[in-house]
Amino acid sequence: EGTAHLYAACEQLGVRCVVHFSAIGVDRETPTAFSQTKLAADRALMTRNLDWVILRPSVVVGAAAYGGSALFRGLAALPMLPVMPDTGPLQPVQLDDVVETVALCLTPKVPPGTALDLAGPDKLSFLDIIRLYRRWLGWGEARVLRLPRWAAALLYVLGDFAGWLGWRPPMRSTARHEIARGATGDPSLWMRVTGIVPQSLAEALAAHPASVQERWFSRMYFLKPTVIAILSLFWVITGLIAFGPGYRVGVGLMQQGGAGIPGEASVITGAFADILIGIGIALRRTVRPALYVAIAVSLFYVVAGTAITPWLWLDPLGPLVKAGPILALTLVALAVLEDR
Repeated sequence: EGTAHLYAACEQLGVRCVVHFSAIGVDRETPTAFSQTKLAADRALMTRNLDWVILRPSVVVGAAAYGGSALFRGLAALPMLPVMPDTGPLQPVQLDDVVETVALCLTPKVPPGTALDLAGPDKLSFLDIIRLYRRWLGWGEARVLRLPRWAAALLYVLGDFAGWLGWRPPMRSTARHEIARGATGDPSLWMRVTGIVPQSLAEALAAHPASVQERWFSRMYFLKPTVIAILSLFWVITGLIAFGPGYRVGVGLMQQGGAGIPGEASVITGAFADILIGIGIALRRTVRPALYVAIAVSLFYVVAGTAITPWLWLDPLGPLVKAGPILALTLVALAVLEDR
């Protein structure tokens, strides 16, 4: 409804030219729920007295690592190439071609009332695309791991959960249905109207050879959510242990250090703080401040532990020594936090 109201406002205010992004294949039979919302927006625009152009791109990839481009790079860096079940063919389109199309839509070259499929020249399987990226990154062939449906379903559920926490994972239930449907179309009208000859994925990758920064990003792609998840679970579990089986141990250590009765309050306060930090790291909206708080609290624990229980530096399990790797991992999380 939001887009329908936007187009009604454009009509009322005299904003004539509207370039609308839809998705390829939304006007075909058996649309997904996602496609139905896109098609509803298309139809809402078509009923308006506006100079509209509808662009329906396939999977958009480009030099910048974001969205599909980032996912393909991350998958290509894995030691085994995962193949999701029930995936349809794709015709990746280059971001540069899409941008050029938008610029042309603002000129008389593209007539109003046109709907264009923006698709690359080649129909590729999901595995074909990952292999192209792997060769571009300079790595040899890897073994193929065909995921069973239950494993793929679990990954999509985890993606949905991450989305609920505010993150933007590319693998969610919506993507599952879209991937199964595929993303292909006929770019002939687009080429004829604009004169653009879309680049193939292989040509685009060859035009921009990969360097160490692309290889670093690819290898870090799946490490980033792993680091965030590990830090979040570490803090939450630490707090729960301090509330439960570790409570008496924590109070005992405080009493050995001479803290006395305030030691109990310190253990409870520390446990609450740990759990809140872990929850904060899990939520996309609060992850950055939570990571900074984690650094401050870790340093406080080291200083307080040194003052109250200095013998823990010699403990074989290294409770104070382990603060170093945790701090380092937190700094890594801060360094790779941005998506763009």
